[in-house]
Formats: sequence, structure tokens, C-alpha cells
Amino acid sequence: MNPGSDNIVDWIYLERVDYSITLSLQRELQKRVSSNTQHKGFLLLVEHKPVVTIGRFGKANNILISQDQMKRRGIEVWKIERGGDVTFHGPGQLVGYPIINLRRFKLGVKSYVHMLEDTLIGVLKGFGIDGGRISEHPGVWVGKEKVAAIGVFVKDSITMHGFALNVNTDLSYFSLIVPCGISNMGVTSMNKILRRETKLNDVASHFAEEFGKRLQTAMVRRGSLD
Repeated sequence: MNPGSDNIVDWIYLERVDYSITLSLQRELQKRVSSNTQHKGFLLLVEHKPVVTIGRFGKANNILISQDQMKRRGIEVWKIERGGDVTFHGPGQLVGYPIINLRRFKLGVKSYVHMLEDTLIGVLKGFGIDGGRISEHPGVWVGKEKVAAIGVFVKDSITMHGFALNVNTDLSYFSLIVPCGISNMGVTSMNKILRRETKLNDVASHFAEEFGKRLQTAMVRRGSLD
């Protein structure tokens, strides 16, 4: 791969990967984008093994069971720098980490988050689901149930972290936390709405396509980002 290209965003989809691996990769790619102002960026799309992450505004008491109980269930817990509160990532969920230079796309942080929401709404529409916004709660909702969470981190205009879209996710995991710190709303998935499973790889491809449309840039799928 030529990391110096200035007219594409490279993307990759990884299955069942440890959270620590993608966190390290995000930080490496952020440095690469930061040091090469001509490169538009990268998009990591992944499926994680079970993990609960706590954003920089998160409250530990929004995890409803002990650390030992989490470990016994095979769930890792990470405190990270993204915005937002507590959320779950795991099998059947598409998690996206755009690593882009917002200046290259003339975006601010708020307009970037809005663009991510718009992209996810477009993806859902492609599968026959009407997603929408709730102004006081970032993310994408179907009625009063959240189908996609968003939490980002931006340093020197370079983004990290991103979104989590519930595709075939086992929603019982969310009973172990107060999702995004919101106790009076629900959580849903594409599977629950459509009453059938959808291939994550297909959803990943749709997201990359919609993402490229909104950034007005070419998206090129890679086998690796080395």
C-alpha cells in the first residue's frame, strides 16, 4: 500500500479482534496521518471480542457488575480517551474507527459527529431501517432505542475512535451496564428490527461506501494497513 496517496481513504475489515490490537493500530495510524498532511486517512471496521469501554466522561457506577464478574464472563474493561460514557463492543457488532484529518475535509468536531450519524442513517436505510437522531443524545436511534453509539477523540484535527452499530449483537450484554449513561432509553439491533441476521462484512462494505460519499473521496479496501 502507498500511504502517501492524497485522493483516497484506505479501509479494512477485521473479524473478532482484541480491543488492544485496534487501539494500538489507531494510535499508530493517527501518527501517520498527522505526519503526512497529504494523506486523507484510514477507516478501520472491526468486530470485537467482548469488551466494555469507559469514555473520558464515563462513570464507573454505570458498570453494574464487578470487575471480577466481568472477567468471569470473558469481558475486558478499558478506560479510554473518547467522549461519552460506558458502552459495550462485541460479536455481531460493527465498530468503526475513522482516522482522518478533519482539516482536509473542512470539518469541525460537531459536523464530523453529525456526518457519522448521517452515514449510519444511510447504511440503515439501505437495509430497510428508518434510523434517526435524538438531539440531546448523540448516536442513531430507532424510536427510543439506540442502534448505534458514537464516541470520538480528536487531537490536532486527527480523529480516533468512532461508532458501534448493533447488527447481530447479543443485546443481553447491555444489561450489565447503563449504556452511554442513559437509563431511560433502550438498545436495539438490526437483527431485532429485521428479525434476521445480516452479514457484518456486507454492512462494513455499505458503511465504507456511504462514508466515502459524504466525504466525497474514494474508498479503497485493503487486505492490511501495514
